[in-house]
Amino acid sequence: MAEEILIQDKLENMKVERLKRTEIAKGAILTYYHDTVKIPNGHICEFDFLGHQGAAAVLPVTADGKLLMVRQYRNALDRFTLEIPAGGLEGPKEPTREAAARELTEETGFVAGKIDFLISVVSAVAYCNEKIDIYLARDLQKSERHLDADEFINVEAWDVSDLLELCYNGTIQDAKTVAAVMAYQNGIMSGRF
Repeated sequence: MAEEILIQDKLENMKVERLKRTEIAKGAILTYYHDTVKIPNGHICEFDFLGHQGAAAVLPVTADGKLLMVRQYRNALDRFTLEIPAGGLEGPKEPTREAAARELTEETGFVAGKIDFLISVVSAVAYCNEKIDIYLARDLQKSERHLDADEFINVEAWDVSDLLELCYNGTIQDAKTVAAVMAYQNGIMSGRF
């Protein structure tokens, strides 16, 4: 059997040059750009790019080990989804830990006595720079929800094993939620949590 050898160019020595960025449209949370880029082989490429100022999310864990999830309507999918609480930063300099704590209270009506970094994800690396820092919230205390005008959310408590099954069978497809549930399960299995 022949052995396949992968050859990689030394990417760190190669230069990619953005020649032009044109703003096409600006929305409430995204700015749509058209980019012209010169890649290392000299080819000129055209890319669509969605600029986003970032987001934060939180995986709340109750005292009995249940994970609090939110069920809400998502216009892009035209359906209700089950996901972790999350939201955009109020400005590019807002600390993501503060944003995660805010979203926890706004969407679930709980505050966390302890909030620790869990994982970061970039939601769509091919065309968007949205980075979501995800935190683990524990020692939850009941507070009051403060939903945004466009939010209609149910809060549900789930076992991690059931959420894993929903991730694996394709019921949960939201990247931040899949990453959070799997990172949390890995943390349990490795003794990190």
